[in-house]
Amino acid sequence: MNSDISDGLALETDVLVIGGGPAATWAALTAREEGARVVLADKGYCGSSGVAAPSTIGHWWVAEENRPAAMAEKARAGGYLSDPAWMARILDETWRTWPRIADRRGYRQGDDGDAGAQPLVQGPVYLREMRRLIKQAGVTILDHSPALELLAADGAVCGARGLRRHAAGPWRVHAGAVILATGGCAFKSGCLGGNVATGDGYLMAAEAGARLTGMEFSNYYGLVPVGCSIDKNGYYLLATYYDERGREIDRGWSPPAGVVGTAIARAFIEGPVFARFDRVAPQDRLAVRASQPNLLIQFDRLGIDPFTEKFRIEPIMEGSVRGTGGVVVADETCWTGVPGLWVAGDTASRQHITGAASGAGSANAAWTVSSGRWSGKAAARHARERGRPRGHPAPAAPEGRNGAAARPTTEAGALQRLEKLIGAEVHPLEKNGLRSATGMTEALGRLENGWDLLRNGLAADDVRARIRLRETEAMLATARWSYIAALAREETRGMHVRADFPATEQGQHRQLILSGIDAPVLEAVPVARNDFGQ
Repeated sequence: MNSDISDGLALETDVLVIGGGPAATWAALTAREEGARVVLADKGYCGSSGVAAPSTIGHWWVAEENRPAAMAEKARAGGYLSDPAWMARILDETWRTWPRIADRRGYRQGDDGDAGAQPLVQGPVYLREMRRLIKQAGVTILDHSPALELLAADGAVCGARGLRRHAAGPWRVHAGAVILATGGCAFKSGCLGGNVATGDGYLMAAEAGARLTGMEFSNYYGLVPVGCSIDKNGYYLLATYYDERGREIDRGWSPPAGVVGTAIARAFIEGPVFARFDRVAPQDRLAVRASQPNLLIQFDRLGIDPFTEKFRIEPIMEGSVRGTGGVVVADETCWTGVPGLWVAGDTASRQHITGAASGAGSANAAWTVSSGRWSGKAAARHARERGRPRGHPAPAAPEGRNGAAARPTTEAGALQRLEKLIGAEVHPLEKNGLRSATGMTEALGRLENGWDLLRNGLAADDVRARIRLRETEAMLATARWSYIAALAREETRGMHVRADFPATEQGQHRQLILSGIDAPVLEAVPVARNDFGQ
């Protein structure tokens, strides 16, 4: 039942999907195929916003006989915090499901699937096809309609409400089940497509009672030519690095450290760093251009041949988009543990897949397909079994904070200062990349001061400012969670590098789980030993 009410748009549906990227569209499509009525609400335009839409995406695509080796390598890279059972399920689901898109658009790369195979797909093609499929299936799409808070009734999440940018008014959806697929958090660093990824789903889930894990592994940095935003990190493995005197820098690559190894990270702090893709054989350069056109476009614009000329590079924060932190998945359906609420894609923690290392494109892309499918099925089944929720839904935030409500703006410029604060405490490599207890404690203290300012009455009185305020609140919450977890992990593991604890400690082979918002509670849970001999 749909109706335009005096104060905005009101909808009723079986499943509400919040987000518009690969995980959200797979979830919406799957729930619809299960017979559920589905509404999808996206902060941007579904099919063209987010980090996947402008990217070239590779999937973790591995034939069955090669999976043990592929899983063992991922486990090693991630510091052995991953779960082999989850890895196996994701590989199987992706192998069976991905051809629905790959075959349709000519992206299938045969059935051999060696251990490192990553069938590539152009993001604009992929997401445009997903939008077409969900529209054809009958999904109702609300574009430019960011969700601000979840709704609850009968002890379960049963919808959400938010604001419509173009209509300059509110929307409200009453649903039998909700799937959060809003992406991760890149802290508005400027990485390609990342400025819509502000951790909104983390905050909404936490307000409803969900927990988070892997947040100490949400400080991933990519590499870009200075002033650019296209961070195709895998190709920087094919580069040689130099300091400003032209001396070669030891790359210091180690899979647990992601693409930016510890040695190269320190080099950025010491002075300018330059790169050249001279490890790409001449006969392979056309293939690189064909497979990663947006990587080369920036060099064409700059008038640089990256295969033969040096170019200056800089790190760019990608946060939990390429990191692993997010909402805990409580079971194999990607349920959050909160009645009526599921999670998919980067909104979920990927620690059970990649441990302390980045999922990069391949594992993360496979996870979007798998988690979208599993959450879509489960949410549709839940909505069918539950029936129409009784009672009038209310905000799910424990303290009753009304993120969608308008209040008078209390101080001009305060929001801009908070955004600047977040960037200053989270973006710098020397602070959040090479961590120390002293630096993190000081950063966390300043973030807590910002949190107190926001919670004690900072507000906005128009649609755009209210959306921006909620994004700032989510980024602040995410930054605080990340530093709280990072302080508790007194070791170096994967992308979490502690200058004061440089070794990896067996005693910290554990999962750090956070709950709560204003005063987060941290629990350390031992991780079961995997079967890779470690």
